[in-house]
Amino acid sequence: MNNQDIANLLFPDITQTPEDIFARYPKRNLKEGQVVTRFAPSPTGFMHIGNFFQAFISYNLAKNSNGILFLRIEDTDEKREIKEAKKVIYDVLNRFGITFDEYQTLDGKDIGNYGPYVQSQRKDIYKVFAKKLVAEGKAFPCFCKKTEGKEDVLKLRETKFINDDEKEYDPCRDLSYEEVKKHIDNGEKFAIRLKTKHDGKERIKFYDLIKGELEAKANAKDFVILKNDGTPPYAFAHAIDDTLMGTTIVVRGEEYISSAPAHLELFEALGFKPIKYCHNPLIYKLNEEGNRRKISKRYDPESNMLYFPEKGYPNDSVLEYLLNMINSGFEMWRKNNPDKSWKEFKFGTGDITTVAPIFDLVKLNDISKNIIATMSGEELYNNWLDWASEYDKDLAEILKSDKEKYIKLCQMDRDGSSKPRKDIFNYSMMKDYFNYMFERPQTFEILDEDKEKANEFLEYYSKKYKTASSNEEWFENVKTIAGEMGYATDNKLYKQNPEAYKGNVAKACEFIRVAVTGKKNSPTLFTIMSLLGEDETKNRLSHKF
Repeated sequence: MNNQDIANLLFPDITQTPEDIFARYPKRNLKEGQVVTRFAPSPTGFMHIGNFFQAFISYNLAKNSNGILFLRIEDTDEKREIKEAKKVIYDVLNRFGITFDEYQTLDGKDIGNYGPYVQSQRKDIYKVFAKKLVAEGKAFPCFCKKTEGKEDVLKLRETKFINDDEKEYDPCRDLSYEEVKKHIDNGEKFAIRLKTKHDGKERIKFYDLIKGELEAKANAKDFVILKNDGTPPYAFAHAIDDTLMGTTIVVRGEEYISSAPAHLELFEALGFKPIKYCHNPLIYKLNEEGNRRKISKRYDPESNMLYFPEKGYPNDSVLEYLLNMINSGFEMWRKNNPDKSWKEFKFGTGDITTVAPIFDLVKLNDISKNIIATMSGEELYNNWLDWASEYDKDLAEILKSDKEKYIKLCQMDRDGSSKPRKDIFNYSMMKDYFNYMFERPQTFEILDEDKEKANEFLEYYSKKYKTASSNEEWFENVKTIAGEMGYATDNKLYKQNPEAYKGNVAKACEFIRVAVTGKKNSPTLFTIMSLLGEDETKNRLSHKF
């Protein structure tokens, strides 16, 4: 009996050959330079920013080369899979406009000719290639109770290979046909392991599209390529799927660099041309001591991609920040091209940073301030309303109740301004930022020593106040009333002899601003008072500090 007989014994129902499978997946007809890449997440119910980082790199590499991007759901790890988790993946990708040329819809329809695009629906394909490797003597069945290198297997290895520390050869690697048949007849489950040809003393060199030539210790382990439930681990599934689907570049985190020798050995065993790897750096944060650590699901809410839409960051703010982390040249490009879409920024694998980027929320906020500052009042209102409709329904009803009023609110110091205000960096902060529009202030930013003067001025001003038709008319009224109250209307004169006045017009405006909004700083006071209306404005001006 030979290896082919063992393969037939293990996989009696697998009649297809690798040639049959390849016939279903014809070679892609690509033009020179076109990239085929993919995003292949596991459905865990959580989209980590690091995973999205890879998706965004893949998206840009495909887009910039007029290539192809496909989505493959790697759901073979049932322990990690969470019900409805696929919806989380699709939700995040759709929110951020990451579109795919090929994928499977949530209702199970494959879009593209290289599906199924869900790994759990490709199990028979993996078995075909596992059977091939067994038949060629490159793989073998393992009947150990624990097939992932656990205690019982380690003890067997220790007794069998006591003089060889490097090797992790499996005790089942040389079972005869008769021994295999006995296990099968007893109804025992088996995994399939690759029979490694290395002893752990070699160094393997390989090329990475970001980091250049790399070197790592050769694999010396008979690792599992098919679990005892028939599902493949990442290494085996990825080698087969990316080959069949015509992937030209695999974007993945640099934590896989140490595994690359094992993966390359697997490609060689299968007779496949190795895929080009693009190991992107991982995203880090600085702790309170200023030390680096990987951004963490446990400690960092911004590690979850849904954090950003929940907080109300514009999609472009997040994507432009990621581009800054991918390629430091984007910042200068944006400075030189302030009106262009980030989609016009082009980069290749050689332009991706080799240095692990540090996630900095302050930097993201600065980028977001600039993006929001370019929006028209109506655009900002619509975006704010869209956010509130999902995350603050009571606020959404208020915004819809008087659309014209709230568009004007959003337009303040914005439309036509050469220097628009840059105070807002996400939509969730706008309710607090404009809280004076929804209720009378409860706290006031005023010094104790100013309260008496403020009360005196506001009592007089409220009696004289009337709605103005323009900001200029309003300001002239303030100047006139301030002058009547002993405030300097000429700032030069005030600076020359401040003791001669109760203050200047700027101080008078500050008193009005604090009474109306509670704050020393706000957008155009004339517009705020106009939106509040004369009665509400007078009520606020009559407040005593």
